[in-house]
Amino acid sequence: MKDVKIAPSILSADFSKMGEEVRSLQESGADWIHCDVMDGVFVNNITFGIKMVEDLHKITTLPLDCHLMIVHPEKYVERFAKAGAHIITVHYEACKDNLEEVLRLIKSTGAKCGAVINPDTPVEKIEKAIPLCDMVLIMSVFPGFGGQKFIPESLDKLREVKAIVQKLGKDIDIQIDGGVNPENVALVKEAGASVIVAGNAVFKAQNRAEMIAKLKA
Repeated sequence: MKDVKIAPSILSADFSKMGEEVRSLQESGADWIHCDVMDGVFVNNITFGIKMVEDLHKITTLPLDCHLMIVHPEKYVERFAKAGAHIITVHYEACKDNLEEVLRLIKSTGAKCGAVINPDTPVEKIEKAIPLCDMVLIMSVFPGFGGQKFIPESLDKLREVKAIVQKLGKDIDIQIDGGVNPENVALVKEAGASVIVAGNAVFKAQNRAEMIAKLKA
């Protein structure tokens, strides 16, 4: 089993001191920085965009994991890649039949690519696209806001994706995003997650380094 990576979501950070927050994550042992990009159309919330990614890229050596919760992501992937995104993930629900084309476009920029599904979307909708992916992201809450409770049925989806990835024999990460904490992290890893997005669990912890170590262990 591959080492689990922890990707704290800066959606839970204090935006008034983002530089300090990111340095704190780097010093606390985070592996990636998860950037939740929301447009107020695909999801009912607005967060930040390309400029934030560009500025984060200047202050951290950690890979920037850009989760695009936006309509028409194909219009923006090249600019996110240029801004410093290491991996760009796009939703099946935003791309539908266009998903494989968008994944290829991301790859053409030099960034890694990933497909995302919401809690009410079956894995079979992205099965054909998985061989193109560097990562598959299973949402364990409905996207839009941080601090939601983990949806237990997500574990079955993790197992399903893990079985597909093993059958393909490819090195594809499986990411889980939403409501992961020390109480459920063992179940999530056992089901197949290799990258764990954590927001409040890390940012509200009294000791972030201890929390990241706990999630990894």
